[in-house]
Amino acid sequence: MTSEFKLAPSILSADFSDLKLALTQCEEGGAHWIHIDVMDNQFVPNLTIGPPVVKSLRPKTNKFLDVHMMVIEPEKLVEPFAKAGADLITFHIEATDDPDSIIDLIRSAGAQVGISIKPSTSLSEIEPYYDKIDLILVMSVEPGFGGQGYIEESTDRIRKIKQQLTEQCLQDRVSIEVDGGIKLHNAKEVIDAGADILVAGSAVFNTDDPIPVSYTHLRSPRDS
Repeated sequence: MTSEFKLAPSILSADFSDLKLALTQCEEGGAHWIHIDVMDNQFVPNLTIGPPVVKSLRPKTNKFLDVHMMVIEPEKLVEPFAKAGADLITFHIEATDDPDSIIDLIRSAGAQVGISIKPSTSLSEIEPYYDKIDLILVMSVEPGFGGQGYIEESTDRIRKIKQQLTEQCLQDRVSIEVDGGIKLHNAKEVIDAGADILVAGSAVFNTDDPIPVSYTHLRSPRDS
């Protein structure tokens, strides 16, 4: 049996020359969150969005802005993104030697806290922080570029995290978000494993008819 889930389209796959249209597609398609991938060309081999873009998006939507920082020295960008209007700021466990300080910094900036983990990183690296955060972002592709295929082993990792959260009575407090390779054919599998939020990029924007095709069908596993 599946429960409610949220859809968070990633604007990394949208047309950067018309992000206002991307927001309109998200609004009309029933998306819950807007996922914003921040890359610095150092932690990952790509360069994307900075705080000024988030600041420009904030007055154009009431949707929850979900900022995923794939950067080294995340502490330097927490306050700028919080001031720009981020509702949740996620940092990578691999990007810092002091996760507690990043968590405290995000909290003090007034945003919710997420920790992300690469496919090859052990879950033991993030487990000590479960009771201090709001969200765990499971990367189901190697971070850096959109359009990659879903890594099948991610399903077991999602299931394991959900089990760990349940054992600590945190399953209703800490959400599991999954990012990478989410398509129509695997959405139900990911949700059934324990995902609460699905990040979808190319399945939403890289189609001739993004609203009825991607949103309606990606939402259908919960209704079946």
